[in-house]
Amino acid sequence: MTTEALHPYAAVHETHTAVVVLLGDRAYKTKKPVDLGFLDFSTAELRHEACARELALNRRTAPDVYLGLGHLDQPGRPSETAVVMRRMPEDRRLSTLVAAGAPVGDELRAVARQLAVFHLRADRHPVLQEQAGRDALRQRWRDSISQVLSLDVVDAPTVQRLAELVETFMAGRTELLDQRIAAGHVLDGHGDLQAEDVFCLADGPRILDCLEFDDALRHVDQLDDAAFLAMDLERLGDAAAGSAFLDAYVELTGDPAPAALRDHYVAYRAFVRAKVACLRVSQGDDASRRTADQLTRLALRHLERGAVRLVLVGGLPGTGKTTLASAVADEHGYVVMSSDRVRKELAGLSPEQPAPAAYGEVLYDAGATSATYATLLDRARRLLARGESVVLDASWTDADQRAAARALARDAHAELVEVRCYAPAAVASMRLRTRAPGASDADDRVADTMAGREDSWPSATVVPTTGPLVDAVAGVTTLLHSPPPVLSGAR
Repeated sequence: MTTEALHPYAAVHETHTAVVVLLGDRAYKTKKPVDLGFLDFSTAELRHEACARELALNRRTAPDVYLGLGHLDQPGRPSETAVVMRRMPEDRRLSTLVAAGAPVGDELRAVARQLAVFHLRADRHPVLQEQAGRDALRQRWRDSISQVLSLDVVDAPTVQRLAELVETFMAGRTELLDQRIAAGHVLDGHGDLQAEDVFCLADGPRILDCLEFDDALRHVDQLDDAAFLAMDLERLGDAAAGSAFLDAYVELTGDPAPAALRDHYVAYRAFVRAKVACLRVSQGDDASRRTADQLTRLALRHLERGAVRLVLVGGLPGTGKTTLASAVADEHGYVVMSSDRVRKELAGLSPEQPAPAAYGEVLYDAGATSATYATLLDRARRLLARGESVVLDASWTDADQRAAARALARDAHAELVEVRCYAPAAVASMRLRTRAPGASDADDRVADTMAGREDSWPSATVVPTTGPLVDAVAGVTTLLHSPPPVLSGAR
C-alpha cells in the first residue's frame, strides 16, 4: 500500500486494486480499472457492481462504517463509483496497537465476541459445503503449493516438506472435516481478517474490508475464518496475542475443534499470504522475499505442531510410564488412555478397585490383555480420525501389540512416536512398594516375570525417568518435534 498525504485532514491510500481518498471524517474507496484474472474491474459497470457488493458484504460486520455508494470526481477522469465510509482513526488499528506493544487483551476478546456473533448469524446455505469439504481444501493447498514452487522464491525442500505434512493430515481427517460440515461450522465468513482492517474503538471493534471479489473464498469453516487473524497477529510478532484471540473465539463459540485443526488453518492462512508475497517478488518487489520465507516457515511450524500423532509410552511396571504419559498429554493437549484403567473398565471394576493377580491370570490372562489392547487401539482410531493426538499408556512389551499400533498409525495417517521408559530395577521396585493405590495391580513378582518375557523394542526411544519429570517430558517433546516420516499412501 502506498500513501500520499494531501493536508492534515486528507490523504490517499493506494493498493494494487483500489484507491482510498480520505477527506475529513469520510473515506471514499474506488476500484482501479484492472483485470488480474481472479478479479475483473476493467469496466465502469464492473467497478460499480464490485463497490455495491463490497458495501453489502461489509455492512454485515460494520454497518455504521459503510455508509453507502457515492461518486468520486477526479480531474481529467470520468466520475467513479465509490464506497463511502466513516473514516477510522489510524492509531486504533489493531496492527498499529500490536506494533506499538500496547496491551490488547481486552480488545482481542471484543473482536472474538463480535466475530462469534457474526458467525452465528452468517449464511450456511448447503451449496457452501461443496466449497469447504476436504477435497476442496486439499485442492486449494495443492494449487498454492504448486504456484509457490513454480515461482522459485522460497526454499523448495521446505515447501515440499510442508506439502507432505498437508497431504498426511488431509488423508486421515475426512471424518473430522465431514463432521465440521454436518455440525454447521461452514459458513459465509469474512475471508480476509487482517489486523490492519480491525479498528479497536471505545464502543467496540469495527471489522472492515472482507473478501468480496470471490464468494467461494469466503465459504469456509468458521475456525478457518478466525485463524486468519491469529496468523496475522503472529506474523506481526505477537504469537501470544494470536493464541489468545483463538482461545477466546473457541470459548465464546463453544467450538469443539481439536488443536490440530486450529494449527492447520493457521498454517493454511500463512501459506496463502506467503504465495501473495511470492507473486510480489515475481513482479519485482524483492523486499517481499523475506516475507515469503517467514510466512512459509510460520506455516511449517504450525503444520508440525498440529500433526496428528499416536504416542506409545511403555515400559515395565515401576518405570514411570503412567506419570510420563500423563505429563506429555498435559503438555501438548493430547488425549491419554491407560491400559490399566481400560482393563478394569472391561472387567466392570472401578479403576481404583484392587484386583491383584499373578502375571497371566484372571484380569491379566491372555484374553483380557488382548481385549484391553484392542479396545485401546479402537478408541485411539476414532480419536485420530477426529484430529486428536493420542498417548497410549501401557507396557507395550509384546511385539504383536506394537505391530497393531503401527498399523493403526499408518491407516490413520498419524505420526507414530514410540517411547520406552527406563528406571533401574531397584528404583522401579521401590516405586512399586511405596506408590499409592491406583489402577495398576503390578508388584515386584509381576514386574520380574514381565522382564523375563518382554520382546525387544528397537524402534522405541529409551527415556530415563529417574531424573526430574520435566527433563523426561522435554525428551519426548524433542521426539515430537523431529521431522516426521512420510507415510505411504499419504497422497
